[in-house]
Amino acid sequence: MALTKEQIAKRIAKEVKDGYYVNLGIGIPTLVANFVRDDISVEFQSENGILGMGPFPFEGEEDPDLINAGKQTITALPGASFFDSAMSFGMIRGQHVDLTILGAMEVSQNGDIANWKIPGKMVKGMGGAMDLVASAENIIVAMMHTNREGESKLLKECSLPLTGVKCVKKIVTNLAVLEITDGKFHLLERAPGVSVEEIIKATEGDLIVNGEIIEMKF
Repeated sequence: MALTKEQIAKRIAKEVKDGYYVNLGIGIPTLVANFVRDDISVEFQSENGILGMGPFPFEGEEDPDLINAGKQTITALPGASFFDSAMSFGMIRGQHVDLTILGAMEVSQNGDIANWKIPGKMVKGMGGAMDLVASAENIIVAMMHTNREGESKLLKECSLPLTGVKCVKKIVTNLAVLEITDGKFHLLERAPGVSVEEIIKATEGDLIVNGEIIEMKF
């Protein structure tokens, strides 16, 4: 069975290590903060100017002045700090972020990512994505494996305007966990109840399957 957005975020949370500074992009990535283990210390950074971002607030406890880059209300952990965009992007461009988690419209098999514009459609803007993918060494993409028409979003080449080139290392979709190496997608894990054949059918790019593919664990 395909994963929900929350389950994608929960699986990605396993990639977050103790002591990491992590930037969470708009969409599914913002949910990751809700699922990080309690026994590790992680600092979440949002490019609109906060370090020490916590999980989403409970209903009725929202502070409209406390938001992330996607304009969602958030919480701040004890010791959190606030700063302007210049300082925020100094952190990003200076490679002080250990892990960047982004959403994507398309990813190619050589690690290109398209996540900021669909020609002819209104979008909010590119935000900090281009700076993040140009500066980060460890990028995980959270996305749906196919679009609403059932067409693959894991492609040989991206058809949409690129955000970054050869930068994505790992992808977690509603069907699978994949790694990009040597210009190909490598299947690492599959969603519970999803067959390898279903993943192959949903992947337009070259997909390498070696041995038995384990089911994801949360």
